[in-house]
Amino acid sequence: MWNVVKLVVLGLVTLAAAIAANYARDLAYQVHAIIVMLVAGGLFLWTVRRTDEPLPPPEPGYLDGVVRAGVIATAFWGIVGFLVGVFIAFQLAFPSLNFEWLQGYGNFGRLRPLHTSAVIFAFGGNALIATSFYVVQRTCATRLWGGNLAWFVFWGYQLFIVLAATGYLLGATQSKEYAEPEWYTDIWLTIVWVAYLAVFLGTIYRRKEPHIYVANWFYLAFIVTIAMLHIINNLSLPVSIFGSKSVQLFAGVQDAMVQWWYGHNAVGFLLTAGFLGMMYYFVPKQAERPVYSYKLSIIHFWALIFLYIWAGPHHLHYTALPDWATTLGMVFSVILWMPSWGGMINGLMTLSGAWDKLRTDPVIRMMVISIGFYGMSTFEGPMMSIRAVNSLSHYTDWTIGHVHSGALGWNGMITFGALYFLTPRLWGREGLYSLKLVNWHFWLATLGIVLYAASMWVSGIMEGLMWREVDANGFLVNSFADTVAAKFPMYVARALGGVFYLTGALIMCYNLWMTVRRSPAKAETPAMAPAE
Repeated sequence: MWNVVKLVVLGLVTLAAAIAANYARDLAYQVHAIIVMLVAGGLFLWTVRRTDEPLPPPEPGYLDGVVRAGVIATAFWGIVGFLVGVFIAFQLAFPSLNFEWLQGYGNFGRLRPLHTSAVIFAFGGNALIATSFYVVQRTCATRLWGGNLAWFVFWGYQLFIVLAATGYLLGATQSKEYAEPEWYTDIWLTIVWVAYLAVFLGTIYRRKEPHIYVANWFYLAFIVTIAMLHIINNLSLPVSIFGSKSVQLFAGVQDAMVQWWYGHNAVGFLLTAGFLGMMYYFVPKQAERPVYSYKLSIIHFWALIFLYIWAGPHHLHYTALPDWATTLGMVFSVILWMPSWGGMINGLMTLSGAWDKLRTDPVIRMMVISIGFYGMSTFEGPMMSIRAVNSLSHYTDWTIGHVHSGALGWNGMITFGALYFLTPRLWGREGLYSLKLVNWHFWLATLGIVLYAASMWVSGIMEGLMWREVDANGFLVNSFADTVAAKFPMYVARALGGVFYLTGALIMCYNLWMTVRRSPAKAETPAMAPAE
């Protein structure tokens, strides 16, 4: 019966996608309709071939197959995102790399949102989905709820990434700050995200451990809030059911307000709260120490999620948004510094009595430096939200340096540490293939971040000062072109920092691959262990 339902649904989707491709009004819509048709048609044929086959027995214990797939996807999309980032960094230093023969498909304007979304939503999103599925099973001592629904979440999310990425290259977006994808891609992501929430909540509901560990609170806050942000920010009416163009429900200053309520809280809940869930599980596990203060972790959680949601308007100083609204965002941003540093202190102090591990374990070293970058970024962000500082920093490369010190240092490093932790355990290996390669990765990534952030700090402050420099008569001294020319050395340094970071990530992928292929297998463990 279930196979019949699947065949009917897949057949209808394939037919609808074929009709949509035939009547498409623009290239992006047509390409996406063909992709959906091929995926649905392929699944239809695969289901037909397996109709008479008995279903394979579910793997015993935890559902770790989807977590393994998530680890692979995280590493793959990370390399893609870093590679595109390095290329567009060189494009800014050497504009001739915007090749004319690509007819615009490979220029900076289309590759920049591809890079941003590949790193945040493909690399970071897959890391969060994979680690949350791993952590919630271990801390609840139960298998993921929903049977194969977790696999739907994984593959549905990969389809969303492909649709969004091809849309960016084809120039089809909603033309917002974060270059949101087309209306139908947004709808698909909403369906996948609701399924993700159902799997996570269902697993917590079925838990055998009465206590809900703090990491799960952070993951849950991230899942729920991102759903709310995504739906409201992307409210739109399609111009045609056979085209990718849509009309936004918000306009003008209201649209700007909603956009930065979304934009800053995508940082706050996806790139902060979700990765704090990662920190609160993997740092104690790798250090083999309990969380320094569980009470502080609860205070950290509630303070963070209450304060963060108000901070977005500080991106709109000196705009049409009323001063009271931007001041509100600034005040909440400054207050946010305290709970953020409470989390940093809690993470670092978890190593109390285990600081000697920093000399011998490069994985814990990677996790610790990520917490350090979290602390630096959550100090710099509130400082930059202050109106007087913002008047110098906004629209300059200082903001770019701030974003990347947080993204590469905090999100990237904690994800690398989690991948190094997960791979031997998920594939049943005694340990990593080479700790020396982890060490190389650590130093290359750290050097890359320092080069990137320092060059952008210098470039941004110089840029801001040049923009406000006036002569004795009150006229501007420098043209915009003068500031661009002055930034050239810093742009080259930034691109080289990206090369170092990308090289470290490639070394990691080789190390993880060799861990799976060559490392000795460990002794069998019980299929379902107590809550970890």
